[in-house]
Amino acid sequence: MEQKLHTPEGVRDIYSNECRAKLAVQDKLHQVLHLYGYQDIQTPTFEYFDVFRKEIGTISSRELYKFFDREGDTLALRPDITPSIARAAATLFETEDFPIRLCYVGSTFINHSSYQGRLKESTQLGAELIGIDSVEADAEMIAMVVDGLKKVGLKEFQVNIGHVDFLQSLMEATGLSKEQQEEIYNLIANRNFFGVEELLEQADASPELKETFRLLPEFAGDVDVLKKAVEHAPTDQAKQAVGRLLKIYKLLALYGADDYVTFDLSMSGHYGYYTGIVFRAYTYGTGDAIVTGGRYDHLLEKFGKQTPSIGFAIIIDELQNALSRQKITVETGHNNLIVYTDATEKWAIALAKDFREKGKYMELLKRTEEDSKETFIAYGKRTHAVSMLYLNENLTIDMVNLSTGEEKKVNARKKAKARENR
Repeated sequence: MEQKLHTPEGVRDIYSNECRAKLAVQDKLHQVLHLYGYQDIQTPTFEYFDVFRKEIGTISSRELYKFFDREGDTLALRPDITPSIARAAATLFETEDFPIRLCYVGSTFINHSSYQGRLKESTQLGAELIGIDSVEADAEMIAMVVDGLKKVGLKEFQVNIGHVDFLQSLMEATGLSKEQQEEIYNLIANRNFFGVEELLEQADASPELKETFRLLPEFAGDVDVLKKAVEHAPTDQAKQAVGRLLKIYKLLALYGADDYVTFDLSMSGHYGYYTGIVFRAYTYGTGDAIVTGGRYDHLLEKFGKQTPSIGFAIIIDELQNALSRQKITVETGHNNLIVYTDATEKWAIALAKDFREKGKYMELLKRTEEDSKETFIAYGKRTHAVSMLYLNENLTIDMVNLSTGEEKKVNARKKAKARENR
């Protein structure tokens, strides 16, 4: 019985004011995506295991929630929505040559094995631009992220942009084994550049290449770091990666988003399917990224459609944490109470109907002779209601502002006569 009363580790109930705020945040972000011409899509919460297998580039199998259907096929709850979008786009838009702009919101599920206290179910809201490999598409996605975060009230945040080709070209030039390269990737992700230097001592790499690795921490900052990186880029692929970032920056300036971006050439994609630019957004109040995204030009090939793509996901739960800790309030629909008795029920229902037709949120509460007004005032404050109309049987209304505690009495009969005489 005890288990029935609690949620499993990593999932939780969201209710009342927090739930209203979450839905309001999602609605504001959705509005921005729609303004850019993105169309909604909903994909299944679970898919065949093959959609999320490691070869696709998602998380390891042991962190998936897996189960079997009646036919014995292995299914998995989605850990990431992008592969589902890729599968759907390859199927539904197989012959479409024009760009496909899709947006979504939904839950993802990851069985984090090494992080106690992390959510195992989280909400992601994102967008995918399929069919264009261009700096214009890259800039559009980042501009959307900036506009979305500003829309929900964030003022201080940064979108950190990198390019996987820069680091990948350096790795390939080292001549190290795949295992050693993976170790370097992990060291860089943990900002352990001393460990990187030690490993590179084992590599048959040029002094110039080792110097570029040594300078990686300095290739992070404003647009000026890109100019420095070009001078030290030891391969044509690395130079082209930096050149693309410079072009994206110029376009972001046209969007008015350049003040919110920084660069980091040591970035690599969180998922293995990233092929070009990668980006993450950060703000105060949360240690994790509130947005992750990037280009994945070969992902749809895994599902039979050869076309480039780029996308991002906003992690709503992390964003809400940040908004809460920064004391940024997102406006939600305000609830109002109407308290009535048997004698005033008809009046209460008519009054609530009239208010609802005007777009007001009205909650009806029936009272008995034993119930006090203070009981309903306490309830209203507890549920974050804004006001209360306390209907009296002598056709007066006690109007209570639940935010300030201010109270005044209104004669409903006189008001009705005044309206009739107009």
